[in-house]
Amino acid sequence: MSMYFDIGDETLWNPSNGAGRLFLRQVELFEAELRLPSGIGQGKYWGDPDTLEVDPVVYAEFVRGLVAWHCRAGHSVILALSEGFVATAVALARRAGIEVEMPEAGSGHVDGGVQRDVQLPGNPRTASTTVVTALDTRAQEMDRWMAR
Repeated sequence: MSMYFDIGDETLWNPSNGAGRLFLRQVELFEAELRLPSGIGQGKYWGDPDTLEVDPVVYAEFVRGLVAWHCRAGHSVILALSEGFVATAVALARRAGIEVEMPEAGSGHVDGGVQRDVQLPGNPRTASTTVVTALDTRAQEMDRWMAR
């Protein structure tokens, strides 16, 4: 069995049920963490939990917020725990034709909110070149591994 993440009649990703369920659980977690809806919801076959529709406008905002959050995290454990999910979300967005720009390293750009999880030493408000490059590389790898 497998799941379908679609935009209209186009399937963006067709993961196994296990990978799809894990991704959806992480979507729920990051919707709460970012306080943003993901835009992933019930698909065209109402009642079929394995067919999901991606709203490109809402998902674009979610992924851009997710990338900004990840790249400014500044906490090694948070980065390690979130990198795979964020990379998968970016790969899915790119397949949907959503442009996701990686923040400039050292830009100091912060999207509101208070930084609660600070690891010292380090600057939690700045994206490092290493974090940005690793995320972009991982997203490209994920795209190659994600079945359509």
